[in-house]
Amino acid sequence: MTSQINQSSQFRKLYDRQITFLAAKDVEGLIDSNYNVDAVLKSFDFEVRGAAALKKHFTGYLANLGYIKLMSTDHYTENEDSIFFEATVETAGGVARVYDVFVLANGKIAKHFTGLLGFTPRS
Repeated sequence: MTSQINQSSQFRKLYDRQITFLAAKDVEGLIDSNYNVDAVLKSFDFEVRGAAALKKHFTGYLANLGYIKLMSTDHYTENEDSIFFEATVETAGGVARVYDVFVLANGKIAKHFTGLLGFTPRS
């Protein structure tokens, strides 16, 4: 079942910017607009700290994906200081189901947790 994103949600603009910057491969805009300078990106496999390291990470990440296109936002919820969502995205290598949690401070991402739920490679 697909969740609908509330168009008037508190952090909808940040979420929309995140998707737009990733699709455009605009790493500078992504980090400068959406992340605090001391933000942390964490997965089960790695941790990246600070704006400069985040820019380097996302540059490599997007180059590795080839491209990223949002197919659907499958689940979305937020509270006063965080966003949690699952999405399905298309990349050059196939279709990925992902999840992300953004913990916010001062209207930007302070902590970003990310992971992969599943991947279907191109045949």
